[in-house]
Amino acid sequence: MAKLTKKQKEVAALIERNKFYSITEASELVKKISNSKFDASVDVAVRLGVDPRKANQMVRGVVSLPHGTGKNVRVLALVSSDKEAEAKEAGADYVGLDEYLDKIKAGWTDVDVIITQPSVMGKLGPLGRILGPRGLMPNPKTGTVTMDVAKAVAEVKAGKIDFKVDKYGIVHASIGKVSFDSDKIRENAEELFKTLLRLKPTAAKGTYVKSVYLSSTMSKGIAVDSKSLA
Repeated sequence: MAKLTKKQKEVAALIERNKFYSITEASELVKKISNSKFDASVDVAVRLGVDPRKANQMVRGVVSLPHGTGKNVRVLALVSSDKEAEAKEAGADYVGLDEYLDKIKAGWTDVDVIITQPSVMGKLGPLGRILGPRGLMPNPKTGTVTMDVAKAVAEVKAGKIDFKVDKYGIVHASIGKVSFDSDKIRENAEELFKTLLRLKPTAAKGTYVKSVYLSSTMSKGIAVDSKSLA
């Protein structure tokens, strides 16, 4: 078994074993345990008491984080010519249609979010095998298929994220950067948690929130008392 470095031991000593921290404590602690040389992301993992194999227990949604994610989200707006100007004005990094469809067919997927109009979805269907596995296929449920392209672009740029429970019943989301003030990390986490509670499926029985962990890129997870997020 590999030995821990001095710095890793110091970080490990900051987290008490078997302790559940309040979200306020965890938001302060996650900044202390991050020792990466870059501005690491702050991530939340929430394990839910749902069976995602059943359609009536699927948890999926969007949330606008009050302080954004701290990331420069690259947005591609696949729109008709009459929508191009407003998409560019709203901050889309790439705007167009046929030329970008051809690029995607050739394997280009160097974006984080694709926003489009309902009338364009027919052209995107054949690209599902490329976009689907990368989580880039636009979806009306996440607000990425809309007539109000400008609003959708602006919201994504401001910190709107989408999330979906994985096959293990866990929702993973990036809610900020370690450079954020701890209050901003806490408020972003609370907003996500509030949204998850609102989306609780009526078919879900027993304990809905089973565990919550806060971590930074490559750091240990901090167990969070879910009651402190309610």
